[in-house]
Amino acid sequence: MTKVLSELLGSSGGQPRTPGHLPHGLAVEVARSVIDDARARVEGGESVTEEAVLGDARRRAADIGRSLLQPVVNATGVIVHTNLGRAPLGPAALAAVGEVASGYSNLEFRLDRGTRGSRHEHAGSLLARACGAEAAMVVNNNAAAVMLVLAALARGREVIVSRGELVEIGGGFRVPDVMAESGARLVEVGTTNRTRRADYERAMSAETAMILRVHASNYRMVGFVESAPVESLAGLGPPVVVDIGSGLLDESTPWLAERPAWLQDEPGARQCLEAGAALVTFSGDKLLGGPQAGVIAGRADLVATVARHPLARAVRADKMALAALQSVAFAYLANDGDAIPLWRMAATPVSALRERAEAVAAAVPSAKVVDTEAVAGGGSLPGLTIPSCGVSIEVSDADAALGALRSAGIVARVDAGAMICDLRTVDPSDDTRLAAALATITR
Repeated sequence: MTKVLSELLGSSGGQPRTPGHLPHGLAVEVARSVIDDARARVEGGESVTEEAVLGDARRRAADIGRSLLQPVVNATGVIVHTNLGRAPLGPAALAAVGEVASGYSNLEFRLDRGTRGSRHEHAGSLLARACGAEAAMVVNNNAAAVMLVLAALARGREVIVSRGELVEIGGGFRVPDVMAESGARLVEVGTTNRTRRADYERAMSAETAMILRVHASNYRMVGFVESAPVESLAGLGPPVVVDIGSGLLDESTPWLAERPAWLQDEPGARQCLEAGAALVTFSGDKLLGGPQAGVIAGRADLVATVARHPLARAVRADKMALAALQSVAFAYLANDGDAIPLWRMAATPVSALRERAEAVAAAVPSAKVVDTEAVAGGGSLPGLTIPSCGVSIEVSDADAALGALRSAGIVARVDAGAMICDLRTVDPSDDTRLAAALATITR
């Protein structure tokens, strides 16, 4: 028992040193389990060596370590990778989180007056400025933002939605289900592929609380399609609420030297509001490039009504998310796209990626430089790709090769029998680590 425990604890003094070295309490549980299993095998007539027992302990510890939350290298080419934590945060945002979380803060306190304040006054006010809204507030994700808006403004009343926008996104989030849970009554108009202003107008009644537009962020409809623009709906009377989903603040992307062509028809929060939308809702950790959050921005009176609803407390954002979003909002207000990793990765020229790929390939004899296609991910920009570059390695067993990379904390993809590591989503500081892992598994 003592030797197994020593193996699991390593030289860390009971503190986790690596995923394979466990804290004391967990190490004791694993050691007992390993020894009990070994004893049972001996009693069954098997021959069990000490090294076999220690090896079993190491494997179990490694399995536990791999199941714990930890950083990985994303070599998939999916920038906003939902399974890998979506958008990474930059140094400034991380520093802001550390400063606020390491002590006390004025989260709900006004320093100028010495009175109670609101957590919506910090990041919310900056995000409102960044997208041209009168006011904004932050909740814990965009699904919560949509639910809260419906509950606060339309409970017991009708909400008009085009049939072509009754979408389902990841995790089974369906617009009709959310509307039912909010207490609003869904009124479907138009057809799957075509909905006109007249369809909304005919459906209006004294019970109409709002018109809801939902951006189809995770699929594209082409061909014989038509939808009523926000401008045409804004004059009908009820407030128009637009769920843009991915969180592009401004279609003109002034924080970048040049607007990326792959953004194509992605709606911007600023443009929706300028077109007459009363409110827009969007995610914080997709094209906004911040932490997991949902943002509600638009008319000050409506934002205030939403903030007063009892459900707002249940879905509010915590101080760490608000600190990170405040930093991200500063970057947008300064037009500093380089401060937001998502935009820095998305805007990196292919020539720069190819230069890095050549350096990685030079350290891995079996690797070759290949042109690839990255994607935005996170349910954003479906069907659109971003020109990229990476390294490719021919493998006989794709699952084994990907598993070996995952053991090194690197996630890649396989295409046509070759393992692809797309460098658009790999931080340059991780190139050496990637090359070393590839060299090890290709020996």
